Amino acid sequence: MIAIDPAEAGGPEVLQPVERPVPTPGPGELLIKVAAAGVNRPDLMQRAGKYPPPPRAPSILGLELAGEVVALGEGGDARLLGRPVMALVAGGAYAEYAVAPSGQCIAVPPALSMVEAAALPETLFTVWSNLFERGRAAPGETILVHGGTSGIGTMAILLGKAFGLTMIVTAGSPDKCRRALEIGADHAIDYKAQDFVAEVKAFAPDGVHVVLDMVGGDYLPRNLACLAEEGRHVSIASRRGATAELPIALMMRKRLTLTGSMLRARDVPFKTAIRDALVQSVWPLLAAGKLKPIIDSTFPLRDATGAHARLEDGDHVGKVVLTMG
Repeated sequence: MIAIDPAEAGGPEVLQPVERPVPTPGPGELLIKVAAAGVNRPDLMQRAGKYPPPPRAPSILGLELAGEVVALGEGGDARLLGRPVMALVAGGAYAEYAVAPSGQCIAVPPALSMVEAAALPETLFTVWSNLFERGRAAPGETILVHGGTSGIGTMAILLGKAFGLTMIVTAGSPDKCRRALEIGADHAIDYKAQDFVAEVKAFAPDGVHVVLDMVGGDYLPRNLACLAEEGRHVSIASRRGATAELPIALMMRKRLTLTGSMLRARDVPFKTAIRDALVQSVWPLLAAGKLKPIIDSTFPLRDATGAHARLEDGDHVGKVVLTMG
């Protein structure tokens, strides 16, 4: 099979197609003929040598995919054989075939294309587990999400509006703010031209209930200033730095909760529990065509270099997807 499995770290130019053996599904796994694979920022970090795959994960890039189940490992879910699925994987999606645990697969409803399905797992699992489970977001609450036009940000907007949340986002230009509002955000802040703390306080004087943060560093104390009493801060990345100065008195006075998570290295039972929650709560929206990811662009697998360059330049809105056709 053709796969993207760079031999060394580097820029997008190292993403050259190579031949690799078709993987064999292990116990509880499915072999999937990949139709499309989502491109995510952790892929860029892995390519650059800054985010090695977890133990036993393939070195082939890619954390999400959609395709047809063509073979089963022992104990694999036989109900999915021959059916289109979307899957969250710890690696291996940038290839013509990939294996995935049955518990990390969701049947693709007819309302979704395979490109749309491939753009969903990483963002759905991440946003659901962090905003709704760890962040305990509830209908009627107000949420601040940084990176509002990223794959995670656009999915947070879509899910938030579907479940009755008021969504405030930050983005890096007036055009991106306009796009965030078109997607469904209630308020969009140009963080390059505006003080997002002041803008949040003007829009929500009592503060927001949850901050979903992928920035880290010096954003953390500013985020806490945006939170209402009993607010929750959920960290999912740290692009501006992995350490921050914490205003302890503010945290105590507001009775804040600070939490966060990393998804990729979590075990199959944990990810299966998220999958089950998504099947119950979100799949009906997908099946009805009421929830679809925002697709920025698609690239053929052999041009993974172009896909990474597109994500890296920061001008994208929504997801970049690789196609196998």
